[in-house]
Amino acid sequence: QVQLVESGGGLVQPGGSLRLSCAASGFTLDYYAIGWFRQAPGKEREGVSCISSSDGSTYYAESVKGRFTISRDNAKKTVYLQMNSLKPEDTAIYYCATVWGPVVAGGNWFLADTYDYWGQGTQVIVSS
Repeated sequence: QVQLVESGGGLVQPGGSLRLSCAASGFTLDYYAIGWFRQAPGKEREGVSCISSSDGSTYYAESVKGRFTISRDNAKKTVYLQMNSLKPEDTAIYYCATVWGPVVAGGNWFLADTYDYWGQGTQVIVSS
């Protein structure tokens, strides 16, 4: 049974940092791409970042480039999203999602429909 569990969310001041984790179980993470999405109240879910299964290619939304870093540890079956220089507009529920590796490419990583399995989400609030 495929399962993704996010953790690491919380309340942080503007300019602060958080590291989100996405723990995978029920499948071999090595062969799957992992995407991070977020959804703020009243807004559509948007793609934040993705890391591929093969060569470790990474993708980022323009709004987080230079501030967020995605990485994966296949041995620990975990994908991380390091978020620095956080802004109030980063406030949202953050979700990780996964799909069989070859499906993901530069043209579709940010589309929610690309992914087959989703976690339950973790809340991030950036506020002073």
